[in-house]
Amino acid sequence: MIEKQFKNLDEQLEIFKHKGLVIQDEDYAKQVLLRENYFFLNGYRHLFYKSNTDKTFITGTRFEEIYSLFLFDRSIRNVLFKYLLVIENNLKSITSYQMSKKYGYRERDYLKAKNFTNNPEKQRQVNDLLKKMKRQIRVNGSQHTATLHYVSNYGYIPLWILVKVLSFGIVSEMFSILKPEDQKEICKVYNIGVEELIVYLPILANYRNLCAHEDILFENRTQKEIDDTIYHKILDIPKENNEYIYGKDDLFALLIIMKQMLLKEEFKNMTIELENIIQTLNYNLTSIKIEKVLKRMGFPLNWKELAKIERSVDDEESK
Repeated sequence: MIEKQFKNLDEQLEIFKHKGLVIQDEDYAKQVLLRENYFFLNGYRHLFYKSNTDKTFITGTRFEEIYSLFLFDRSIRNVLFKYLLVIENNLKSITSYQMSKKYGYRERDYLKAKNFTNNPEKQRQVNDLLKKMKRQIRVNGSQHTATLHYVSNYGYIPLWILVKVLSFGIVSEMFSILKPEDQKEICKVYNIGVEELIVYLPILANYRNLCAHEDILFENRTQKEIDDTIYHKILDIPKENNEYIYGKDDLFALLIIMKQMLLKEEFKNMTIELENIIQTLNYNLTSIKIEKVLKRMGFPLNWKELAKIERSVDDEESK
């Protein structure tokens, strides 16, 4: 196995220059590499290569362009993370309300296997999830202000408090094993079908974690595709082999999910923030066009129109 040897800043710049990258201010480039890490910045080089086989930079590509794409990704990650947290909080609130209303607010009441699906194939999953939730109570009961308050003063932790310390992944899994009638009550709030939400939630949880850990976001692809929606149709997204080429397993698919789970004004504000970030990147690009970035993101050219589609129209169309 070949070991990766340490490269100092001068050597890192030489690797870039050897592949044809234009570095006009070496001191600035070194400062960026020192602060941001060569490995992470290098992850954004692919869009600037001449081709998939010719892995040298398009003539005239500047160091600042790669750094601009890096900063662009960080900015959209921050914006999406902010609104993903809104969705996460909303889901936790709605789920805890439904479960507490129906099964009680003490752990001994709501953490019973009979409160979840009776599907024999999912009983192991139900038991495993209950163990995870009980473990969270043991671990966090004395570590968080809210949980400590309830344990100290009341001797129990209600679900609406417990969800604050549960991961999005656990809450997503919990929804998938709720009783069908409880799933439907939660879905009514979003006006989304149960099967759709079961697909959406792991995607949201995955993107939430991706954003939190500063992974490359703009070109991420999900393991599972979302179903075709009325949004694909209204936006007239092009097809290939009778399949939509955008909005299935890409970042635009995430936007389609968030469109259905955020309030209208929240989604509109998010769109404005994303548009400003895209415009900034467009201003800083010279060797490639912004359309190349949008294509890699899975964004159709009319992506902003998504914010203008009224949910009432969507609901009527989907009946």
